[in-house]
Amino acid sequence: MTDLAAFRARFPALRRIHAGRAVAYFDGPGGTQVPQDVVDAMSDYLLHHNANTHWAYPTSVETDELIAKSRSALADFTGGAADEIAFGANMTTLTFHVARALGRSWGPGDTVLVTELDHQANVAPWRALVKERGIRVDVVKLDASTGELDWADLDLALSAKPRLVAVTAASNALGTMPDVTAIAARAKAAGALVYVDAVHHAPHTLLDVATIGADFVACSAYKFYGPHIGILWGRRALLESLDVPKLAPAPDTSPERLETGTQNHEGIIGAGAIVDFLASFGRGETRRARLRDAYATTHARVMTDFGRLWEGLGAIEGVTRFGPGLDRPRTPTVSFTVRGVDPEQVAVALAARGVFVSHGDYYATTVAERMGQPEGFVRAGLVGYTTTEEVDRLLDGVAKVAHAR
Repeated sequence: MTDLAAFRARFPALRRIHAGRAVAYFDGPGGTQVPQDVVDAMSDYLLHHNANTHWAYPTSVETDELIAKSRSALADFTGGAADEIAFGANMTTLTFHVARALGRSWGPGDTVLVTELDHQANVAPWRALVKERGIRVDVVKLDASTGELDWADLDLALSAKPRLVAVTAASNALGTMPDVTAIAARAKAAGALVYVDAVHHAPHTLLDVATIGADFVACSAYKFYGPHIGILWGRRALLESLDVPKLAPAPDTSPERLETGTQNHEGIIGAGAIVDFLASFGRGETRRARLRDAYATTHARVMTDFGRLWEGLGAIEGVTRFGPGLDRPRTPTVSFTVRGVDPEQVAVALAARGVFVSHGDYYATTVAERMGQPEGFVRAGLVGYTTTEEVDRLLDGVAKVAHAR
């Protein structure tokens, strides 16, 4: 609890009062709150080092050095190398960029494999190539009864020898965590590249790109307490060979060749700062080791509270939970509905009690359709600053909404 108190103390947003109560933020799957340390790092950059890159005067040199430090931090965060880390506006923009680059060498007869479990950010960029390049997109089915991918359908789709498999490491709607390491191995055996959406995975389980075995792994810093910026790890040889749209005079080496135009320097600095902030709560001789320890400790505590939430929601009459049970790999995120009450009305009622939750389909539109919820769900996600008392407040609020219908 001392570590939790110290962690929470660094987030000014947690002192916000709404409806007479300190706000309980369960909207983390859509974007987490930000610690003062990240804001301070970004402010310091803008006030004292702000410049464009690769020039000879001091603030430009300082900018280059700070960006390099952030790449190193994100390399430790992903388990990759600094020259394999590219930044962009967000995961969606980076994915469109990579898809367009790969698609320049694809055409009719080529196939990309996506899944029904995925957020549209890892579907739409590949579907755009159907119109632009004449490729085909096949879809791996979601088993609506379990909230997990249909592995038999995956194997059948892989028999068509796709050029690339795009798959999520964790569903932002259901919390499902498919075995992306096994999926990547099967895809590689079929001769495919692998693009992993780790946006919802990164806040909960420390990334290890070497273990995953994918070719590209993308995430967004604002889902793990950082600023609004996207991060792409890619195998160096691929990053060097991608036919990316770029200006001729721009750097042509990895990873800057993927970073079109002047980047969000303060966001890059903030992304590095959040990695150091998270590492400061762990033990070990290296930043990677400290991150691993901090993640393990935090995840164990958060999943205990999530079990309380999952079981508590299941005990409320009229509440339906979606996604895998506690005995399956999952994140501490649950989507649910209250019988007879529109998801938005549930969110409004909870907000009136100082409990902030998301509602809708969260751009996981196919998941909502397959689950028979075209109007979407109510979503509650636990992160490192969530407390047991907040979980109980959420359960109490849902119970009151359900009983009042």
